[in-house]
Amino acid sequence: MRILFGTGNPGKLREVQALFGALDHEVEQLKDEYPEIQADTLEEVVIAGLEWLWNRHNVPIIIDDSGLFIETLKGFPGVYSAYVFKTLGCRGVLKLLEGDENRTAEFRCCAGYVDANGKIITRSGTSPGRIIHEMRGTGGFGYDPIFVPDGMEKTFAELELDIKNRISHRGMAFAMLAKAMKE
Repeated sequence: MRILFGTGNPGKLREVQALFGALDHEVEQLKDEYPEIQADTLEEVVIAGLEWLWNRHNVPIIIDDSGLFIETLKGFPGVYSAYVFKTLGCRGVLKLLEGDENRTAEFRCCAGYVDANGKIITRSGTSPGRIIHEMRGTGGFGYDPIFVPDGMEKTFAELELDIKNRISHRGMAFAMLAKAMKE
C-alpha cells in the first residue's frame, strides 16, 4: 500500500519508511505543510493536521506529532518541542537543566492516519528516559543527542536506526498505528 507521510523532517521520514517498509507499505513524503495548531495535546495537533490535509488531498495520509516532556520543567517543552528546538536547541535545554539533578524525561508521539474516506485513527507511544549533561552522537535529529532511553546507556543519536525504531516513542506509535490500519 502506498501512503503519504506529511512531514518536512527527513529524519522522521527515514524512520517511518523503515518501519512501514518492513510491513510492505511504501511511504512517500507529502511536501505540503499543514498548519500546526496550538493545543494542549499531541493528539489534538495530529487530528487537526490530518483533517486539513485530507480536505486538500482526499488520499490516505499519515502524520505525527512528538514532544519531549521534562519532569523538572513540568512537562516543558512538551507540545512546543519543535518551536523550542528551533529557538533554543539541545544546548538551550541543557542550560535550562544546569544544576538540576532530576533529569527524568520522556518522549511522546501521537501518530495518525486518515484513510481514503476521511476516517481518522491515532495511536500514541512513549519512551521514558533521562536528559544527560552533554550532547552525544551524530545520528537521529532534534533532541536525540541529549536523551537516553531507560535501560540504555546510549542516546537516541548513538543508536542504530533499527534499534531506535524498536524502542522509541515514534516506533511504538507507528507500529500500533500500522496494526490498527490492518484492522
